[in-house]
Amino acid sequence: MRTVKRTLAALVPLLLSAPAALAQTVGDPKGAGPIVAALSWMQGTLMGNVATTVAVMAVAAVGFLMLTGRMNWRFGATVVLGCFILFGAGAIVSGIQATTMVAR
Repeated sequence: MRTVKRTLAALVPLLLSAPAALAQTVGDPKGAGPIVAALSWMQGTLMGNVATTVAVMAVAAVGFLMLTGRMNWRFGATVVLGCFILFGAGAIVSGIQATTMVAR
């Protein structure tokens, strides 16, 4: 009976500190609101019309090089890979975050 009380006495501080520790890791730190808003605006701008326009011009340049017979395959592969990474960045980051959450 005495060991049960000691065990419970040792577990109480751990159980009470767990929600506080979880709250620290879940949200943004204090004062980060303007920074998060600015970065969200930048992400929206770069992932919107700007990224689409640049990707279209890059693919058009690769197509023009293929049309004229001066295609550098390494450059073409780099452009295609860059487009996949640019437009798939959200999914890539979500996958990395999911992997780290499972590891915890």
